[in-house]
Amino acid sequence: MAKTSRNKHIGSDFDAFLREEALLAQAQAMAIKRVLATQVTTAMREQGITKAELAKRLRTSRAQLDRLLDPDNASVTLQTIGRVAQLLGKRIVFGLENAGKKRRAA
Repeated sequence: MAKTSRNKHIGSDFDAFLREEALLAQAQAMAIKRVLATQVTTAMREQGITKAELAKRLRTSRAQLDRLLDPDNASVTLQTIGRVAQLLGKRIVFGLENAGKKRRAA
């Protein structure tokens, strides 16, 4: 008779798995950054603003702007995100929720 090992993750959700592996915060940060990068890119396209033009308005290099727009680069400050939002006529909305609370569908 073959010995079967019980998978401790069967029946748990993906957040629980990430939490157990100490990866949840990193995964959430990357997800937020991907959404922000997509939203900035969309706003730029809708307003007809090029990367070069936005970099000039931000008084930064095109390379720095590329880091902001890179969904895999999470090293962007809140100050930079706020400046970009302001230049695009947007605002940033952040909030804290209880860790056990599930998000409601919008």
